[in-house]
Amino acid sequence: MRFALLSTPYENITNGWTVLGARFTLNFFVKGMTIMPNYRRPWRPGATWFFTVTCQHRYLDPPLIKHIDALRDSIQRVRMRHPFHIDAMVVLPDHLHAIWTLPPNDVDFATRWSLIKAGFSRRVPDQVRRSPSQHRRRERSIWQRRFWEHLIRDERDYQRHMDYIHFNPVKHGLAPRAVDWPFSSFHRAVRQGLYSPDWAASPDDDLQAGE
Repeated sequence: MRFALLSTPYENITNGWTVLGARFTLNFFVKGMTIMPNYRRPWRPGATWFFTVTCQHRYLDPPLIKHIDALRDSIQRVRMRHPFHIDAMVVLPDHLHAIWTLPPNDVDFATRWSLIKAGFSRRVPDQVRRSPSQHRRRERSIWQRRFWEHLIRDERDYQRHMDYIHFNPVKHGLAPRAVDWPFSSFHRAVRQGLYSPDWAASPDDDLQAGE
């Protein structure tokens, strides 16, 4: 069955947040329990990407869940100025995973992540002293400077990364089932009929996700 989401307001990563005014059109195919986009060629603007973004000092007091409202606000603010679609996302205490689809004629995910990280950092206290290079760059010590990105190649690749994101809290021992972790787009996917609430499949162990 084919259907289109036309001029649909963006939803945020959990609990149905909506950012008004950011709209674009995506075509999707539904096959079983998985949502599959009608892909453009991967080297064109508007492609779909998987990301892993990690805190710099993962052994300290993890800030992402502790300051989840600051992260939500930073994402919302960036999306209003630089629109993008969040296909899936999960936030863990010290890192997050996401799948984004950029608007047509747009390839600049790096600026979006930079703004999200900066907006979050301004609202969260540093846990450690900044290095001289961080002072020169006006960087905080919360985030790792780099992040993992992976260009989604096809429908199977999309499904594998969707499953990886939603299983991640179970993988890290944070929840017994995907549905038990509140900071995940899994709940939105269940409402959309893409997963069953008791879904518990383990993703492909060979998938490289930058953790």
